[in-house]
Amino acid sequence: MLWDTGLPKSDLGLPLQGKASTGETLSVSLVDQLAQLRIDPPKITIIGISRYHYDHTGQADDFHQARLLLGQHDVKALQEPSNPLAKALAYWLSGPGRLDEVIGDRDVFGDGSVVMLDLPGHTPGHHGLLVRLSQSGYVLLSGDVAHFRENYESDEVPSWNTDPAQSLASLQRVKQIDRNLRANFVIQHETEDIKKLPKFPEAAE
Repeated sequence: MLWDTGLPKSDLGLPLQGKASTGETLSVSLVDQLAQLRIDPPKITIIGISRYHYDHTGQADDFHQARLLLGQHDVKALQEPSNPLAKALAYWLSGPGRLDEVIGDRDVFGDGSVVMLDLPGHTPGHHGLLVRLSQSGYVLLSGDVAHFRENYESDEVPSWNTDPAQSLASLQRVKQIDRNLRANFVIQHETEDIKKLPKFPEAAE
């Protein structure tokens, strides 16, 4: 399973400064990263998307063989007429791809090892991911329930979230899960939190 598919490959090599800068860049594609792990893309049978924003769906088209797991309410939002964000997932939304609309939590493999957590508010069908590892225990990936440590600790909700009340409820839920499980909580947009995980290509076990 692959969780989120990152920025689009059109961002490869973009400068972070100057007139050509868009404020973001991509140094290596997911396919090339998988090659470093000696994993062929066809071996990815599931891609889970935390929400429909472009920085998490950008390379999905490299994994057409995979079943797409996406929150049902995000699917509905993408199926609205002329939604520009739908293009990245068109293969599953309107094409032959296998789409699995996730309602609530989803135990992906049926054994509690990987669970998509229903955390709506940032988008209508937003999810985080809870992973249980054999040696290091639980790792909790935030999705965008919080973008940075500061807004996580202060319960600040970005103005662009689709539902502030749901956002606050999801923040409280993820904090309770973190406390109960003593998880390694990783805010996906927080640079310091990424350092909690082994540096690629090493892996948490």
